[in-house]
Amino acid sequence: MAEQVSASSTGSAAEEKKPVSGWAVGGAIFAGTMMVMIGMFQAFEGLAAILQGEFYVVAPDYVYTFDVTVWGWIHLIVGTLAAVAGFFVFTGQLWARIVGIGLAVLNAIAQFLFMPYYPVWSLLMIAMDVLVIWALCLYHKGAIKDDDYYYTPMYY
Repeated sequence: MAEQVSASSTGSAAEEKKPVSGWAVGGAIFAGTMMVMIGMFQAFEGLAAILQGEFYVVAPDYVYTFDVTVWGWIHLIVGTLAAVAGFFVFTGQLWARIVGIGLAVLNAIAQFLFMPYYPVWSLLMIAMDVLVIWALCLYHKGAIKDDDYYYTPMYY
């Protein structure tokens, strides 16, 4: 009886290694892929605003207005950084997840402020940013990095 209690309290090697959920692996791959795609889309959105400012037309009498060229540079810079961070998410690094979450939040704020220029696209991008934030917050570094897709339960 004492052996069973001590074995169960310390845990065996089989109990310490638990298989990684398919949802965790899929969430990690989803987050990295979506960050790269969102970053590229936002960079193209920025290039369109920089190269041809007349492409975006703001609704008259809107609460706030900004110069479209400035928005173009903001979207280009944030989009490029998000795409690069998306590639680093595939390495399983904690800093890449933190940077990815921060850039997704910045992108959502930028898209909210860009809503008078392109409302449906902005809402779609905000929804995708929320999904990326959710996926980056859920998965752990072993979801992509480990070859055998096992992890030891510990806090990161």
